[in-house]
Parts: sequence; structure tokens; C-alpha cells
Amino acid sequence: MERIELYDTTLRDGSQGEGISYSVMDKIRIAEELDKIGIDFIEGGWPGSNPKDREFFLKISQRKLKNSKIAAFSMTRRPNITAEEDNNILALLKSNAQVITIVGKTWDFHVTAVLKTTLDENLAMIKDTINFLVKKGLPVIYDAEHFFDAYKANKDYALKTLLSAQDAGAQSICLCDTNGGTLTTEVINVITEVKSKIKIDLGIHCHNDAGVAVANSLAAVEAGATMVQGTINGYGERCGNADLITIIANLKLKLKIDCISDEKLKQLTHLSHFVSEISNMRAKNEQPFVGDSAFAHKGGMHINAIMKNPLSYEHIDPSCVGNRRRILVSELGGKTGILLRAKDLSYDLSKEDPQTKKILELVQSLEHQGFQFEAAEASFQILMQKSLKKYKKFFELEGFKVVIEKHSNNKITSEAVIKLKVKGVKEHTAAEGDGPINALDNALRKALKDFYPTLASMHLSDFKVRVLDGKAGTAAKVRVLIQSQDKLDIWDTIGVHENIIEASWQALVDSVEYKLLKDNQ
Repeated sequence: MERIELYDTTLRDGSQGEGISYSVMDKIRIAEELDKIGIDFIEGGWPGSNPKDREFFLKISQRKLKNSKIAAFSMTRRPNITAEEDNNILALLKSNAQVITIVGKTWDFHVTAVLKTTLDENLAMIKDTINFLVKKGLPVIYDAEHFFDAYKANKDYALKTLLSAQDAGAQSICLCDTNGGTLTTEVINVITEVKSKIKIDLGIHCHNDAGVAVANSLAAVEAGATMVQGTINGYGERCGNADLITIIANLKLKLKIDCISDEKLKQLTHLSHFVSEISNMRAKNEQPFVGDSAFAHKGGMHINAIMKNPLSYEHIDPSCVGNRRRILVSELGGKTGILLRAKDLSYDLSKEDPQTKKILELVQSLEHQGFQFEAAEASFQILMQKSLKKYKKFFELEGFKVVIEKHSNNKITSEAVIKLKVKGVKEHTAAEGDGPINALDNALRKALKDFYPTLASMHLSDFKVRVLDGKAGTAAKVRVLIQSQDKLDIWDTIGVHENIIEASWQALVDSVEYKLLKDNQ
């Protein structure tokens, strides 16, 4: 099969996802990462719509990208004017983009009900816009919006819109499932029919409203599409776009299409996590290929089989996409899970070792109480060290107090007072915070900073609370998960108690102690 072109629209379509807002520098950083992995086209935005996108195109044109071409996006000209009279089209010429992507109406319903124009005028809008840009020396990709709905509603007119784009000089046409409601068999049938009538290359652009955007994109390739549009991690409006991360992995590893090199494929997990971080979105643990849980094994039978041969429960080698295998410690994993985690931590245990049974029984007891070590591997490492008598105590708590005050102006303040013994020295400190846990965190760090200066490089990055038994009301146990990070690592810790402050303290202490364990190995 010929090479498939990868077209990323994270910076435009992806930015329309709920909760996502990119600065100009965010967009530049993402574009540079996309270039590193070998994406063919990076759609930077719509230069005619807002100052931010205009600034992006100006600044990205000053960067030297090695693999990617920057595409600028816009609609066809407005009805009843010429292309050179349309400010959106003129903004494309000033963008310095190497490729122009024009979206146009293909569905007769949209032409008359949304554009409020005639079917013939819409055809002229497509042809005039593309022809104008091509004469200016710019390659044009035509995005046929709502094409699959259009094809079902009025096949003849939908095809006329494509022929108008082709005749005007478009280098390729991308068929868009804009509403995301088309099923895979329909995609295959439509592309097969359209391919027999259109001479230029076809692409596919799918949304995920029916949950089949990736499947539809892959099916389109097998039916003859030579370009795939998508976004990193599937970000986008409503249910999102086709996830380009999953598509790339499947193209490369399943369909054997050399869309990027083997070395660049190993950067896939990094790219996914990088974009989620810049987007201020939590990485999806269950995301295929690159999620933290993609190669995580919990059941004892699964773990046992994995130890004998990874192919038994893994469809690829995780390292191919830059991911790793994880063995989860839980009451379901049995001794095998304990042994594998011990091995990861350089502890030599066997199934017959009494320590193995002791640790398993402790894990089972704690998980019965509500702990969940599969989500808190740092806490499990500390637990194992304590069980094996290899734990180093960095400080001793003598007591703490948290005071929360609400003032007459409705302002709420939190203060924590803490007493510790550190290396034989008594420390008594107080600190304020945005909330009781933040105040405790600040007070603990304040007490330890002179003894352990490296704590300054760590911070809490996420905090989750879950009520374990809703029927118990305010007396219910809560599980607190804290995620922390420094310049090199991210780790998770856990606490469980009826008192949310105590549960948080348990997780907080594990987090600090894990950092100190790392730094003092």
C-alpha cells in the first residue's frame, strides 16, 4: 500500500474540545513535537478568525520544521462576493502557510438552511475559492464537510461539490464525517464509490460521536484513502475527533503502513502525554497503546501467563510505542504480582518465602479496608519496604492541628500547625494554605526543608477524594489519592480513613517519603 499522509488538526479542531485553550506558545510547542514525530501536515488554525491564530502563523513561519508542513484553515468565500473580496481568504495569503485547507458545504440541507444560498452558488463558492488560491501558487486540500450525510441525502449533488473542488485544482479531497454518526460499513461503501469517480487523492476526517472514529479512519485507508486527519488523544468538539495516536499505531503495527519510522513510533507515548499536559487535560489511563493501563496486568492468571510469555496477554511489545508493562498489586494478583513488583524494586523473593505470604496478606487486608495499590505504586513501595524491614524513617510525627476559619466577609482561611522530630531535632512549625491539605503540605515542607532541601523540587499535581460507602453518609471512609511530581518523575500515593484530613495526611506523608527515598538511594 502507498504511503499514508498524516494530517493533524489538534491546534484547530482539538482546541474546540471542552476545557482546552491554547496560548500561542502552547501551539508552537505542540507543533514542534508533531514535527519531531513526522506528521506530514499540521493545521495551525484559522488566521482569518482571531488574532491568536494570526500570531501563531507569523511565529511558526520563523521556526525551522524538519518534517511537517503548516496548513492554514478557512471556509470557502462568502456567497455573492469574489474570493479576493473575502477577508478570510485574504488572511490565508498573509499567513505564510505552506498549504491551505478549505472547508466547504456538500450537504444540500446545509447549503439552503445554514448558508442560505442556492446550490449553484455553493458550487461556485467552492470553485472560485480554490481556483483563486491555486493561482496564487498555494496547494489546497478541500475538506468536504458533512460529506457522508450529504451523500446519503443527495448523492448527485454531493459528488458535484467534489468535482467542483477537483476541477478548480485542489490537490486532494478529504471526506468529513462531521457529525460523527456514520458507521464503518457506510464509510467503506461511500469511499469505494467516490474513489471510482474522483481522480485526485482522497482523505478521511472523522468525529467520534458514535464511538467509531478510529475504526472509520482505518477502514477508509483500507478502502483507498491516502490521507488521515485527526487530533492527538482524540481531542475535539463534543465527543472528539479520531485519535491520531491510536491511528498511527494501528497503521504502523497492524496494517504495516510505514507512516512514520520505527524510532519515531517509540515517541508516541511521550507525544500523547506531552499534548495532554500542555492541554491541561488528564491523560487517559485506558487509552490504547499509550495509556498507563494499556499494558497493566492485575489478575493472577494473567500475570502468571505474562511471566511465561508476554504474547499471552499483550498484542504488541509496549516498548514499540514507548510504553511499558505494569504489574498491578492487588488482592486479585496473588503471589505472582507481589514477586514481580518485588523484582522491579530489586528485592529477591520467592513464592515459598514467608515474607511473600505476609505481604500478600497485608495487601489483601488493606484493600479490604479500601486501599487500592494499583493506583498508588509509590505507597506500595513504602509498604513493601516496611514489611521487609528495609524502611528508613525520615521523620516522626508528634502531632498536627488544622484550623479552618470563615470570616464575616466570607473569606475562608486554613492554617496547619505541625510538630515533628527530624534527625533527633524537634520542629514546631505553622503554615497557611488554600485549603486544609495545602496548609498541611506547606507546614510539613517548612519543617523538613532545612534537613531535606530536595523537597523544594517536588509539588502536588493532583488530588482526588472518593467516598467508599455512600450509605454511611458523613461517617463513611474516604480514599484520597495524591499525585506528585518533580523534574524527573510522577508518582501516586494513597490514604484511607473515616477522617478526610487523616486520609490526606497518610497520602501526603507517603508522597514526601517516596521523594526522599528516591533522592537518598
